[in-house]
Amino acid sequence: VTLYGVFTNHYSAHGPSRCLLLELLDISVSELLLHSSNQGCSMWMIQHCARDVLEALAFLHHKGYVHADLKPRNILWSAEEECFKLIDFGLSFKEGNQDVKYIQTDGYRAPEAELQNCLAQAGLPSETECTSAVDLWSLGIVLLEMFSGMKLKHTVQSQEWKINSSAIIDRIFASEGVVNSAIPAYHLRDLIKSMLHCDQGKRASAEKALCSPFFSIPFAPHIEDLVMLPTPVLRLLNVLSDASLQCEEEYEDILEDIREECQKYGPVVSLLIPKENPGKGQVFVEYANAGDSKAAQKMLTGKIFDGKFVVATFYPLSAYKRGYLYQNLL
Repeated sequence: VTLYGVFTNHYSAHGPSRCLLLELLDISVSELLLHSSNQGCSMWMIQHCARDVLEALAFLHHKGYVHADLKPRNILWSAEEECFKLIDFGLSFKEGNQDVKYIQTDGYRAPEAELQNCLAQAGLPSETECTSAVDLWSLGIVLLEMFSGMKLKHTVQSQEWKINSSAIIDRIFASEGVVNSAIPAYHLRDLIKSMLHCDQGKRASAEKALCSPFFSIPFAPHIEDLVMLPTPVLRLLNVLSDASLQCEEEYEDILEDIREECQKYGPVVSLLIPKENPGKGQVFVEYANAGDSKAAQKMLTGKIFDGKFVVATFYPLSAYKRGYLYQNLL
């Protein structure tokens, strides 16, 4: 997360306090899980989140820092930069110099952190130091929850999990086999298992996890992803008919009408209406920033244009810039 500045609040009830001014982010993974209605997130979203967070952890760990509180609520979507970002470094520490004994949140706490917390509560010293490996454990649980669509707090605290967590992970993936079939799911399963070794010494590092074959698979976003994750690009569906695309004069008139309508919500950087597949008849509107795009999406959804109800979703800016239009969006 981007830090814009630091200032002191002299009017706090508890005396002067230091405040951090951070960028405003969008929806959290916790909220995405709520919206998934126990169906789990798409492979595109899971891959996107896993890669972004692993890159963040690789950077942090290279600098010698441990986040120590990685959970769905602390992973948020950045509409402007089109990526997931980590927030809340309140429990973070320099590896080898841990001054916070109670780390991580219940349900996302690594076994060694659980042991350390118990010993600290009893006033006993811990022989094992918590390392950056605790962050990989937390991320493994987050990804497993994104895949299954279920909160796994009670599962990971069960005796069965402690005896054979690998079998439970296999069972979760087997139950989702119809929805997320074959090789991609197996690669994700193996990636998650590499993060959830009880022995922290055997747990994959962030850099090693980024080399997983799971990240080489090109997934397309589902339509739900494009509704939930804002970007500076808006995609309008159910606007143009085939006849409109074939008549050049009518096409130009509609293009001008759409541009005029969309400019009500902010400056339009570019506008594209493909006449052929992929993307035939869809309208892509690039705004200068995601704030304008979000305002337009809210106002244009359900609006009647040429007798048809408009469906407005967002669209990945990176794909749009490359001229890549997804053929099939489930």
